[in-house]
Amino acid sequence: MDNPADSPASIPADAPATDLDEILDVVDEQDRVLRTAPRSEVYRDGLIHRCVFVLVRDPHGRIFTHRRADTKAFAPGMYDCFVGGVVGTGESYPEAAVREAEEELGVTGIRTRPLFRFRYTDGDRYSWWSDVYEAEWDGPVHPQESEVAWHTWLTEDELAERLTSWDFVPDGREAYRRYLAQRPTP
Repeated sequence: MDNPADSPASIPADAPATDLDEILDVVDEQDRVLRTAPRSEVYRDGLIHRCVFVLVRDPHGRIFTHRRADTKAFAPGMYDCFVGGVVGTGESYPEAAVREAEEELGVTGIRTRPLFRFRYTDGDRYSWWSDVYEAEWDGPVHPQESEVAWHTWLTEDELAERLTSWDFVPDGREAYRRYLAQRPTP
């Protein structure tokens, strides 16, 4: 692995205990629940679990882009054009998408629209089912400091340029590639 943030050792020793103790559904290759486990075990053992990704646009079509906090368990300090995270045990994908978007943006009342689902894998260590959504937000944001270290709104052209020059999370890159491939061409 070329990026140290993709290695099993990427879970910071000082990651908030509440994040690593969160209980997640462990699923199989068909996204069927097998059992539950703490996030620390899921990450340590590379177990398949569930995540949500929400691409948030402003009324001008710009995309919320941010640098992840250095304390994040996965890919600390890397950039992302999605907000989101793990789906808690017993939580539905749509519920998790709204919860994660509202938490990370520091807003209430966001509405998400489902787009597609895929299984992300880095081919070595990590694998999760990824349910991708889109949302529009026309108000101010107050990003959660424990999640977001820096943020801005980028046009698609600006984001395309940043994807070649900034260190983006690998699962977000893959989700955005699939997003561009699946949407209708104008």
